[in-house]
Amino acid sequence: MAAAFTCSAADLHPLLGTGANATAAAEFICSRFGAISNKFTDTAYAVDNTYLLFSAYLVFAMQLGFAMLCAGSVRAKNTMNIMLTNVLDAATGGIFFYIFGFALAFGTPSNGFIGKHFFGLNEFPSPSFDYGFFLYQWAFAIAAAGITSGSIAERTQFVAYLIYSSFLTGLVYPIVAHWFWSSDGWGSPARTENLLFGSGVIDFAGSGVVHLVGAVAGFWGAFIEGPRMGRFDHAGKPVPLRGHSGTLVVLGTFLLWFGWYGFNPGSFITILKSYGESGSGNYYGQWSAIGRTAVTTTLAGCSAALTTLFGKRLQTGHWNVTDVCNGLLGGFAAITSGCSVVDPWAAIICGFVAAWVLIGCNVLAEKFHYDDPLEAAQLHGGCGTWGIIFTALFAKKQYVNEVYAGLPDRPYGLLMGGGWRLLAAHVVQILTIAGWVSVTMGAVFFVLHKLNLLRISPEEEMAGLDMTSHGGLAYEYHEDVGSVQKALKFVFDFYCKGNYYKTLLE
Repeated sequence: MAAAFTCSAADLHPLLGTGANATAAAEFICSRFGAISNKFTDTAYAVDNTYLLFSAYLVFAMQLGFAMLCAGSVRAKNTMNIMLTNVLDAATGGIFFYIFGFALAFGTPSNGFIGKHFFGLNEFPSPSFDYGFFLYQWAFAIAAAGITSGSIAERTQFVAYLIYSSFLTGLVYPIVAHWFWSSDGWGSPARTENLLFGSGVIDFAGSGVVHLVGAVAGFWGAFIEGPRMGRFDHAGKPVPLRGHSGTLVVLGTFLLWFGWYGFNPGSFITILKSYGESGSGNYYGQWSAIGRTAVTTTLAGCSAALTTLFGKRLQTGHWNVTDVCNGLLGGFAAITSGCSVVDPWAAIICGFVAAWVLIGCNVLAEKFHYDDPLEAAQLHGGCGTWGIIFTALFAKKQYVNEVYAGLPDRPYGLLMGGGWRLLAAHVVQILTIAGWVSVTMGAVFFVLHKLNLLRISPEEEMAGLDMTSHGGLAYEYHEDVGSVQKALKFVFDFYCKGNYYKTLLE
């Protein structure tokens, strides 16, 4: 919140003097200063809210990136199904986050486990939040649901999507967000007392809150369903089931890259905040930290993409664009936790390790016959977990004190001399998220499985969900049947009847 300006005649005496005329002039100026002060305050609020809304729009644009990435990564016969689920993640998530989710996440004042105000946005806006904050947090909630939908693609009943998406955005994700992002949460660095290990968790934009939550939910869905038909042969060897459009994969990746500039830098919420003068005498503030966050986000993704390019080349002998895109996104998922509190050089290390984490997770997935068409659990879970650990190792003292001001001697990165307390807090975060989401979403998918509401039949899977559930294919094929018949007759006559010259002459 912007601080209000004040004015008194005594404040202006050093400029105007202390004579009678000077005092009268000072009083006149101050009598008009209230209106001017209000204008400055209004402008500050408008700038901060405009920044927040713009960031929310960028994060929401990631849904388009998710939709394109998912569509390109599945086979053509399931394109309409996966696109519709992406639309409904946003729509269903919007309603349930409005009714329940935002209140459970940010309904302060409350206890450390769950929020209890603003159900259905009742008594909202509040002194703490405005509507732009709700929109921004909704965009995060549906991003978590989008991760899960990729893990269970190509073999899940449509009703199951509606049920799990509602439950995830309305209950499971919001409670995790409350733990680590609300001012009341037991693991939040914003608490004024009883901080976890005297630190709280530094998960700035959600490597754990968003990515790990979505990944663990998706893992249990895919695990309970089992692999797609044909993914592993009779001997248990993996068989590639490649997506139908590398073009959509690349375009979706670039849109996600673009949206990540709202995801990470936008998590500052405000931009008009001063940190004071730097050692060189330059005046700097939150706007500088926002720029640094955009840079660390970029470098982590670039490092991960290049590492994946050469790593997969050594592993498979190919330069694979889909692998590179997934590696890039893995770098982004990893840096999301510490993007605001690490130096650019550390972000490169983050991306480098994230690429190998993703490659290793994919090897393990094939070894244990785990099938995730988008590598979503491996990418967001494995790389998200690494990002949480990375932050606890490389968080810089200066940046931590700026971004999380208010607590003297707050712990910072272990490798930066900050001790073990931040790392301990982050290990607790990983374990509690994995446990909470496993118990809740694992139970949801298990019940759906027992009620025969989770997986489609083998016949539907062979035909494709577009034909069996959505009334037709995503793509229309127009062929000249007569031309095809003539071409087939020519080939038959030429090769089978031996009438080479006669056929050619005709």
